Amino acid sequence: MPGISSSGPAVATAAGLCYGAVASDTGGSIRWPSGANGLTGLKPTWGRVSRFGVFELAASMDHVGPIARSAADAAVLLSVLAGDDRNDPTSLATPVPEYLAATAQDIRGLRVGVDEHWIGRDVDTSVATVVTNAIEVFRKLGAETVEVRVPDMDQAVKDWVRACAVEAAVAHESTYPARAREYGPILASVLEMGRALPGFDYQKILLRRMDLQGRFEWLFRTIDVLLAPVHSFQPLSLADVSALGLQPELISKLQRYTAPFNLTGNPTITLPGGFTKTGLPTGFQLIGRHLGETTLIRAGTAYQGATDFHRHHPDISTSGRQAGNSCALHIA
Repeated sequence: MPGISSSGPAVATAAGLCYGAVASDTGGSIRWPSGANGLTGLKPTWGRVSRFGVFELAASMDHVGPIARSAADAAVLLSVLAGDDRNDPTSLATPVPEYLAATAQDIRGLRVGVDEHWIGRDVDTSVATVVTNAIEVFRKLGAETVEVRVPDMDQAVKDWVRACAVEAAVAHESTYPARAREYGPILASVLEMGRALPGFDYQKILLRRMDLQGRFEWLFRTIDVLLAPVHSFQPLSLADVSALGLQPELISKLQRYTAPFNLTGNPTITLPGGFTKTGLPTGFQLIGRHLGETTLIRAGTAYQGATDFHRHHPDISTSGRQAGNSCALHIA
């Protein structure tokens, strides 16, 4: 499995067909393919990058950001992508920092939050090993690990599912149910869920979402980044993927570490962290405070300076007809 949504941009980047790519993330679609392809994916703060021209899934949770081979490459791309846009009035007018400058900074004293119960509950052994090794690397680089307790993430995932369904139903209002026969069964079921959810229940979701956002704002007063897996399991086989829509418990596990941060709008960076027993890439993510992309790039670059998992990709820069392709340039 190359990561479900946004897997095309990720595969192209991993294969060296381009310098990097732009992807969207509503529940994990920058992070899943980045983790599955050994890439660096940067989901910025909601509104940091304009959503103009992106086909809407869930407007208040859609994020746009880069997928690249390294944190430094992602910093270059985000420098171009970030900023306000008159075509998207929800884009943030906050000045764009010099993201690439953060790649030259060390991370001594950086506070890395770790919730052992949350990141260790029902995860695959290979994923747990990647997370444990990442924590050790950050410690060796001079970062400080801080024990924390995250809010109720199981409830957050449940709320994300229903909130996404409502917003998706709004996005598809002009064609669903008018052209329902042209929709696949999975998406149609999501839209039906959204259209059927009572306003009373939806308001409760909105209130819990506000509470979740506030709790994470308080959490980031005590830490600089929060460390977590991307997936709780190894990359799925094609057989598993074909039946994914029929396994709600598997979908819930897929979203456990990603979807809550679409509800909160916090930025994240996904970093390659190792390989499974079968040799497939797997990674982890760092979550930052709102508009904390500079800190994430700083931490990601430091980690990649001490490891080489992000360099395990085919190099086409000197291969035959591809030799002159400027897209093969790599900063890190």
